[in-house]
Amino acid sequence: MTTYKRVLTYIKPYRKHLSASVIFSILYALLNTISVYMLIPLLNTLFQEKGALPVESKTISQTVDSPIGNWFSNLGTEISNAFKNFVFSGTEKEILLRICILILLAFFLKNIFGYLQAYFLAYVEQGMIRDLRNQSYVHLHKLPMSYFKNEKTGNLISRITNDVNVVQSSVSAVFLNMIREPLTILFFIGLALSISWRLTLFSLLVLPPTIGIISWIGLILRKQSGQLQEKMANITTTLHETITGVKIVKAFGMENYENNKFKTQTQSFFKLVLKMARVRNMASPLTEFLSVVVGAAMIYYGGELVLVNKTLNASEFIVFLLAIFQMMPPIKELSGVNNRIQESSAAAERVFEILDTEPRIRNIESPVSVTDFKDMIEFQNVSFHYDDSEELVLDKINLQVKKGKVLAIVGSSGAGKTTLADLLPRFFDPTDGNILLDGLDIRSIRIEDLRKLMGIVTQETVLFNESARNNIAYGLVDCSEERLVAAAKAANAHNFILELPNGYNTIIGEKGTKLSGGQRQRISIARALLKNPPIMIFDEATSSLDNESEVLVQEAIERLMHDRTTFVIAHRLSTIRNADRIIVLDRGKIVQDGKHEQLLSQENGIYKKLYELQFRD
Repeated sequence: MTTYKRVLTYIKPYRKHLSASVIFSILYALLNTISVYMLIPLLNTLFQEKGALPVESKTISQTVDSPIGNWFSNLGTEISNAFKNFVFSGTEKEILLRICILILLAFFLKNIFGYLQAYFLAYVEQGMIRDLRNQSYVHLHKLPMSYFKNEKTGNLISRITNDVNVVQSSVSAVFLNMIREPLTILFFIGLALSISWRLTLFSLLVLPPTIGIISWIGLILRKQSGQLQEKMANITTTLHETITGVKIVKAFGMENYENNKFKTQTQSFFKLVLKMARVRNMASPLTEFLSVVVGAAMIYYGGELVLVNKTLNASEFIVFLLAIFQMMPPIKELSGVNNRIQESSAAAERVFEILDTEPRIRNIESPVSVTDFKDMIEFQNVSFHYDDSEELVLDKINLQVKKGKVLAIVGSSGAGKTTLADLLPRFFDPTDGNILLDGLDIRSIRIEDLRKLMGIVTQETVLFNESARNNIAYGLVDCSEERLVAAAKAANAHNFILELPNGYNTIIGEKGTKLSGGQRQRISIARALLKNPPIMIFDEATSSLDNESEVLVQEAIERLMHDRTTFVIAHRLSTIRNADRIIVLDRGKIVQDGKHEQLLSQENGIYKKLYELQFRD
């Protein structure tokens, strides 16, 4: 229940709406009881002989022979007498009309209150779920890159969509079923007690075994619900991977393989859903059967009071039966509340796992605000390894980069090039050592300010399913048309954008799938140019392009690097010949450092080997 109590904390902002829902729940339950109680005078009016109205209250008092019974009897007598004085005046026709009007009014108000209660509860329910989903999404953006390396995208999507939906269903279970239904039961018990306390206590014998069955089923469902959400996450992950990788699936003819994998997962999900349905649906029929067993015994016992003992009249016995059987639907609803709470708790635990993950990359208590880069970036004995491995990716890197200089980083795959660049905007923090910007440890600088100083263009271009205009102006508010077009022209993107169906307003598809690789890269460069950062990071920005696209992108990169401090991770060495400085990484260490010509002159050096491999023809 600890998890579910935490879920309920999200209701605090909606206390007014919840209070309104509770009030209308009480009124609904009260009017529901009154609408049944109105059948007593109706039946008496229809079936008693002339002069028999109103029914004397002694009929009720005769059934009472205990202090509790006397209290209920006196209360019932007072209410009954006041009611009869109002209703049973005038002719039988007038009495009948008055009773019918009261019954109509009771049912009308009951349904109005039921509607209002449901509306205000839906407001609370949907508002709470919106807040939980928003908080989870916002928290995801605070988590470090290492978190996303260890989590499946589909699993995260499933938690924020499917699991949150499961949590949603339990809110109504608590505040609809745990308030309205118990009140309905309570009011009908009061009505039943006012008629016959012996019959009422006899009818309540069904509750203890019902509660035991409910608790047992709830424990089973909680375990199965967690497994169900995991299986749905697997399905979501498979969907995400195959949709994003559809080109590779088709290219390798793996449609049947992926189809069979998906069918296996959905079949496993199907079996578990059926298993849960068997358990969940067991509660309701068992509860109903127990209720009917007691109901049959109650009818026999009550019939004896009417026919043999003459301590209860027929109209009261009929209304008593109606009151008891009116309690059956609420009791059946309550039988499923614990099950839904258990399922919700299992789903909520998966959502709270995200919220409880502490972001390691965070601002210190009083971070320094920085608006400009003035002098130098320095790496001091920087080492790094990932959480799941003790092997150093970077080993005691010492490096200084002056403002306005171009530093190229080369090396074989896995040498640590990208990791070195990722440390600068604090996608990761060094395991040891420090990185200084103008003499300040970057961990002391506000993260938002630090990243505003940097623009990043990667090999895997990240674009959004929006217009070309919005992708270029991403993160900027009130960007002028002149600035946007100037950035596109500098990135060699303006001409091809104008050729798109709707120019700058053309939707470019998810990840820019409607554009070629070179076009996507130039959009990305235009975005960086428009941001106009003093520090640029290029992570193999031209490695996957054809020659023509590479020339256009390289021209754009050179414009972007002008008067900026630039880190270039280069796969094609031809693009870094004019760099101010080139460092060569091998197994996390700087093994060579110099200009292009200097490194080529070093015999048996890694740089010369890489260069000769690329230009061996």
